Amino acid sequence: MSIPHVLAIPFPAQGHVIPLMEVSKRLVERGIQVTFVNTDFIHKRVVDVLMDEDLLGDKIRLVSIPDGLEPGEDRNDLGLLAEAMFRVMPGKLAELIRETEEKGEKITCILADGSTGWALEVAQKMNIPKAAFWPASVALFASGLSIPKMISDGIINDEGVVIKHQKFQLATGIPDMSPANLTWACIGDAATQKIIFKVMVTMSKSAELADWFIGNTSCDLEPAALAFARRILPIGPLLANHRLDSSAGYFWPEDSNCLKWLDQQPHKSVVYVAFGSFTVFDQIQFQELALGLELCNRPFLWVVRPDITEEKDDAYPKGFEERISGRGKLVGWAPQQKVLAHPAIACFVSHCGWNSTMEGASNGIPFLCWPYFADQFLNESYICDLWRVGLRFDRHESGIIRREEIKRKVDQLLDDHNFGKRASDIKEKLANGIEEGGESDKNFSNFVQWLKALRA
Repeated sequence: MSIPHVLAIPFPAQGHVIPLMEVSKRLVERGIQVTFVNTDFIHKRVVDVLMDEDLLGDKIRLVSIPDGLEPGEDRNDLGLLAEAMFRVMPGKLAELIRETEEKGEKITCILADGSTGWALEVAQKMNIPKAAFWPASVALFASGLSIPKMISDGIINDEGVVIKHQKFQLATGIPDMSPANLTWACIGDAATQKIIFKVMVTMSKSAELADWFIGNTSCDLEPAALAFARRILPIGPLLANHRLDSSAGYFWPEDSNCLKWLDQQPHKSVVYVAFGSFTVFDQIQFQELALGLELCNRPFLWVVRPDITEEKDDAYPKGFEERISGRGKLVGWAPQQKVLAHPAIACFVSHCGWNSTMEGASNGIPFLCWPYFADQFLNESYICDLWRVGLRFDRHESGIIRREEIKRKVDQLLDDHNFGKRASDIKEKLANGIEEGGESDKNFSNFVQWLKALRA
C-alpha cells in the first residue's frame, strides 16, 4: 500500500511558511510524504537559506509555481500579490497536480493555508480530499466569519470601510476589537485594504469546503475563539524546539553566534527585540528605539533585518554601536525559537505576529508589544488584556515611541514579577496540550489517522 501524499500550500509570507513547514515535518514523522508548494520567489529564498539539506529528509519535496508578479514587482504589497496569485496560481496548481499524478504519484490530500482558499477550490474541482490550516489566531478567523454581522451592525460597509469607530467584542473571552485595527483596515492604502477585505470574505466561504480544519493555536490560549469558530481544531503551538530540532522555511540566514553570546549573559537579564519579516521603521523611530535600548542599561539582543529601515547607511545613532559594544548584540536574523528558549532571556519586545506570540508564550517570556499591522493589534490585546503577560508602549503625540517610554516599560515589566509568573503558568499549560494525550496532540493524531484512512 502506498504512503499518503499531502500537497501543502502556504500563503507566500514568512509567518505562513514556517508553521506549515512545521506541520509538514510532523506529518513526515508520522509516515506521510509531503510536497511543499511555494511560489517561485519564496522557494528561492527558502532554498538559499536552507543550509542543512537533511533538515527536511527525503519525505518533504520542495517545489514551486509562479505567483503572477514580474521579478521586479513589490511582493510586500499584499494587495498586488493577492490579486496576482488569485489570477495565476489556481491554474498553475492544477497543472502541477496533473503533472505529479501523470508520474504515478497520487495526491492523497491538499493541505492549504486558510488564506489561499483558491487552492481548496482547485482540490474541490479535481475531486481531491482537502484540509485547511490556519496559521494565525482563531480570533482573527472569527473576525472574518463575523463580517456579515459587522456590516449589518453598521460597523463597516460592504467594502470593509469602517463607519463606526467604537470598540466591539465578538464574544466574551475574545479580545475587544477596534474597527480601525481590523486586519484589512490597517494594511496599506485604500485599494489594498479593499483587496484584503475581499480575501477575508472569500476565505471564510472557501474554508467551508475543507474536510478538516486545523490551526496553530491551543485551547488554553483561545477557548472563547475556538468555541466561536468550532470547525478549527487546535494542534499548536507548533514549535520545533520542543523536538530539539531546527526550523525550516526562513527567508534570511540565521546568525547562531548570538546563542553563544547569550550563554555569557546572566539568567533572565537580556531584552530580546525582534519585529518579524514585514515591519519597517522610519529613521526617527529606528534611532529612538536604538537610544531606548541603550538607555535601559541592560543586555539586549536586537534583530535588525537588512530591510528594517529605508536608510541603508549609518542608520544607527552616531557612536551607538561603539557605546553598546559588549552589552548589546545586533544580528540580521536570529534562530528565534532557540533564543526564546534560552534561560538568559528576560522579555521579548515584539511586533506580536502570531508565530512570535506563540513562541514567547510557550517559553514563558513576558512581552512588550509593538504591533505594526494586520492581526498584530489583536494579538497585542490577547497578550496585554486577556493573558496579562505583557505591556503596550504609549506613543508620543508625534506618533513616535520615545526612548524614555521604552526604558520605562522595560523597567515596569521586569520589576513586576507577576508578569513572569503568569507567563510561566501559560508555558506549563501549553506544554501539557502538546504532550502525548493533550488536546493538541490528540487533534493532530486524529488528523493523521484521517489522512491514512484516505489511502485505504
